[in-house]
Amino acid sequence: MSAHKSSKIRPREALTYHSRGRPGKIEVVPTKPVATARDLSLAYSPGVAEPCLEIAKDPSKVFDYTARGNLVAVISNGTAVLGLGDIGPEAGKPVMEGKGVLFKRFADIDVFDIEVAETDVDAFCKVVKALEPTFGGINLEDIKAPECFEIEARLREEMDIPVFHDDQHGTAIISGAALLNALEIAGKKIEEVTVTVSGAGASALACAHFYVSLGVKKENILLCDSKGVVSKERAEGMNPYKAAFARETDKKTLAEAMEGVDVFLGCSVAGLVTVDMVKSMADRPLVFALANPDPEIPYPDAVAARDDLIMGTGRSDYPNQINNVLGFPFIFRGALDARATTITEGMKRAAAQALADLARQEVPESVTRAYGDQPFRFGPEYIIPKPFDPRVLLWVAPAVAKAAMEDGVARRELDIDAYREALHARVSRPHAVMQAVFNKARQKKVRIAFPEGDSPKILQAADILLAEGICQPVLIGSPEKIRQLAESSGLGLEGIEIVDPDVGDTKKRYADRYHAMRARRGVLRKDVEHLIQSRNLFAAMMLEEDAVDGVVDGLNRHYGVSIKPYLEVIKVKPEVHHASGCYIMVFKDSIRFIADATVNPDPDARTLADIAVRTAALARYFDVEPRIAMLSFANFGRSDLASPRKVREATEILHARHPDLNVDGEIQVDAALLPELRAEAFPFSKLEGSANVLVFPNLDAANMAYKLLWRLGGADAIGPILTGMRKPVNILQMDSDVDDIVNLAAITAVRAISGSLSG
Repeated sequence: MSAHKSSKIRPREALTYHSRGRPGKIEVVPTKPVATARDLSLAYSPGVAEPCLEIAKDPSKVFDYTARGNLVAVISNGTAVLGLGDIGPEAGKPVMEGKGVLFKRFADIDVFDIEVAETDVDAFCKVVKALEPTFGGINLEDIKAPECFEIEARLREEMDIPVFHDDQHGTAIISGAALLNALEIAGKKIEEVTVTVSGAGASALACAHFYVSLGVKKENILLCDSKGVVSKERAEGMNPYKAAFARETDKKTLAEAMEGVDVFLGCSVAGLVTVDMVKSMADRPLVFALANPDPEIPYPDAVAARDDLIMGTGRSDYPNQINNVLGFPFIFRGALDARATTITEGMKRAAAQALADLARQEVPESVTRAYGDQPFRFGPEYIIPKPFDPRVLLWVAPAVAKAAMEDGVARRELDIDAYREALHARVSRPHAVMQAVFNKARQKKVRIAFPEGDSPKILQAADILLAEGICQPVLIGSPEKIRQLAESSGLGLEGIEIVDPDVGDTKKRYADRYHAMRARRGVLRKDVEHLIQSRNLFAAMMLEEDAVDGVVDGLNRHYGVSIKPYLEVIKVKPEVHHASGCYIMVFKDSIRFIADATVNPDPDARTLADIAVRTAALARYFDVEPRIAMLSFANFGRSDLASPRKVREATEILHARHPDLNVDGEIQVDAALLPELRAEAFPFSKLEGSANVLVFPNLDAANMAYKLLWRLGGADAIGPILTGMRKPVNILQMDSDVDDIVNLAAITAVRAISGSLSG
């Protein structure tokens, strides 16, 4: 079993994250143009009157003309926030915003978070019910038991849209999926197993009810709270919700309740379960210890106690994380798209079964890569899908929508196959583009040098890189200056290496080596002493002598100045004619690769062909099947000027040498991006689909294109990624932000580890 430890989040880091720039984590963004006076007239008066009148005639058209069908309210009164307890609605707001971020990230659902200053059940229900015309669904969150049970029950009865208390049902659905698979592996029948539940709050009771819905016999469940086993003889600490699971039993304690039991479910507090309790369970036991942040029994202790144990926790650093994010975004996605009036038991069972079924499928490389190339295969350590598995949406949401239709609560009939295809296009992959790179970098902590070690941004990035385990930062510069900067910035230097280039005989050794390399290139020995003062040349020599594994440079120098010593010292690979630079442009629903945007002012045809091949390899690393357009200002022979001729020749080279590539040119940008235009005007074109690798004829065009897409087109830019170099080096654009530095350092680290991302 392999596992990675979660990075420790420092208080200052968390507070800065939530407060920097625009405070909070969410904003409202228009989905229609609002650039002209006519746009505003359509968006508001007088144009807005038309949809208003249509909705007045037929209220169901509110889903056609407004955002209601994709809008969920996350509502809380702050009485049971995470592990923080009753901290009030204001203090709970960051959590509710965070829940909204998860809805958007995983299922493209918009959220208004609503914090209600009301603890009276009647008053709270009145507030929420009055909001029904605004929303397609209600996600109740962090409301304490037992009030949460009555609130949800009443709102489900009184409202005509889905109402879902995630603290109850989320854990139930996800652990239910894990239960189905664990029982199959253990060879046990669900109707025969015995279950002990530790905890009698919202999630514990919801899990018990849901397990009964899945097939566990109610009489086979023992419920334990802080006072012991919930029995019919006991009066102390009872309420109607606990009483539903009261049993006639002589068992009093949790230890007694676990003797000989098949399944333990913990929704309580850390440290309640001992090794001896686990040893007392039946053969091939299941332990779901879900207390957070620390489970009822530590994972290492439990698996050491029993070699026939299947265990799940709420933690990401051990196998079988039972994480609610696997449920609520996708359940609401399916419910909203079917326009369900409620969420039924059948819909919840469908979600659990879909998750269970998905875990039994072969796991694609993209998922294993996102988790540091850790292999996953259905078995005791993989009974539930991973949260970053993009297939979860495609399995759970259609299953929920189908169940809504079968249960008669859907107001919209969906073709499930067509719906699944629509989901492919709906949810954004690019937000997770770098996830696989970060996790792969964590496999081995390589040493990445930063010649501008005394830059505040570099220091901030180094702090993140070290804390996240992405690489071992090596800062080149004056130790005294770096320490002063760290102190003034409130950053620690523990674990960060500092190399002073002015101490010791290293500089002289590097100078001698550099002169030997460049003596026949016009470099005089007397000039070397001055040249080696440059920290980027010093870093290049460090990389050449394997004193570090990679270099990230260029924050405070022009690209051409920064790259020069690396081209001289590191050089390109023997089979490569010229290095090149690629930007990954990340849009909401796609990514495009722009090359060469940094290195070659006017590449010849052979170089253009090489750039295309290397950029295609980079695209494949990011799970994008390359569709390559060799771009020009003219289409297919319409001009005989030098630039189109060059692009035409490069395309001919690619067709001859790489017939397997999906590539064509010379072609204009619109024809490359629009297959329907190309099919009509150029039916002979060999390019299939919309081009995602765009190779420009010169540096002017590529550099301007990426900046237009970045500044005006709403794309995020990752890069530039320097391809073709013999050793791992990347050059930042001047004034890159901290995230850019972290991204490029991670890419450099991956290249150092495996040679990937080298083009």
